[in-house]
Amino acid sequence: MCSNIAIRLLVASLCLTISLPLAAREPGVPTIGQQREAVLFWPQAQREAQFRKMYERFPSNRAAHGTHVRALPQGKPLVLPEQGGSTLLVSYMDQHHLAGVMVLQHGRIRLQRYALGFGPEQRWESFSVAKSVTSALLGIALQRGDIHGLDDTLGTYIPELRDSAYAEVTVQQLLTMTSGVHWNEDYADAKSDVAQMYLGACVDGQAHVLSYLKKQPRQWPAGTHFNYNTAETDLLGILVQRATHRSLAAYLSQTIWQPYGMAADAYWIKDECDGSDTGGSGLSATLGDYARLGQFMLDGGRIAGKPVIAKAWLDGALRRQESVDDPDRGYGYLWWTDTDGSYAAIGIFGQMVYVDPARQLVIAQVGAWPHATSSELVAARRAFVAAVKRAVDAERKSSTH
Repeated sequence: MCSNIAIRLLVASLCLTISLPLAAREPGVPTIGQQREAVLFWPQAQREAQFRKMYERFPSNRAAHGTHVRALPQGKPLVLPEQGGSTLLVSYMDQHHLAGVMVLQHGRIRLQRYALGFGPEQRWESFSVAKSVTSALLGIALQRGDIHGLDDTLGTYIPELRDSAYAEVTVQQLLTMTSGVHWNEDYADAKSDVAQMYLGACVDGQAHVLSYLKKQPRQWPAGTHFNYNTAETDLLGILVQRATHRSLAAYLSQTIWQPYGMAADAYWIKDECDGSDTGGSGLSATLGDYARLGQFMLDGGRIAGKPVIAKAWLDGALRRQESVDDPDRGYGYLWWTDTDGSYAAIGIFGQMVYVDPARQLVIAQVGAWPHATSSELVAARRAFVAAVKRAVDAERKSSTH
């Protein structure tokens, strides 16, 4: 585990290092991949300072916004109960080191607050929220015919996998994290796969994830076992980039960011070995644009009334495909689902885009939790979401009397 003193010293040295291009790196200077893995073990102050600068710290591609900006008009302020002498929102954010929370209803801002010196013009790293965005981009590629079907095998698009355990895994199995290939996603364990996937040397100009996953053994039959796996969403990102002949950032800009009307450029971190954007993490955007992304999903993936995401993707992505360890939750196509029809994109350290179609709600939050994840932190987030829903329901009930 990462409590080992030697590991702590290594992490500390990695955290102080500034990213250098491969050609300029001196002997002994950590690689970009090593620096990315070190993020998992940053101290609290560094998380709060650096999560807003990740696209500057690491090589990234820009997802340009356009001239049209979708307005987020101010709505009636949503009243939450008090907790500990202050509003529930203030207490929730302060206690859990959150940098921003925004609640939309019917496309209007009902609630917003910034903290930790973070502001509306700044961007914040999304971590695994990016997985859900990559999945949506695949749904768009499916609609456009760049990807033929969800039953296609990965070897069709990524020849490097044809001699690996992934050769016959389907796109749908990758979307539901049921490949059956061995993987350990323990963020607190410096020896886990997720903490090791970017550490190796570049091999034959391939993305880190390709050279790492090709060696992984099969643990379960494909399609039979859910196992959360960040590397597989990097793999999905490679698939989308191979199929569309564009970076994820460029494709995001072309298909969502510009036509839907995001207000600021977003950025996507690149793999140091082949320059591809990493589909499982690395997307940075403003809080307002994360909220707009939720509104795009709430609008049914439509822009100017026209569907841009394939119906086959929508039918599966936002409904439970796989059971998880919580009876009230499930997993769709890289989106977390709830039994009431709500769904969410969720990232470690407190990132979230939550969509509640029944109440026409979007809740976006960014932060720097003191741990990557824990049952207590997840429970607090779910309690806050529930409190917002109760406030909306109470408001609706009072207006009918």
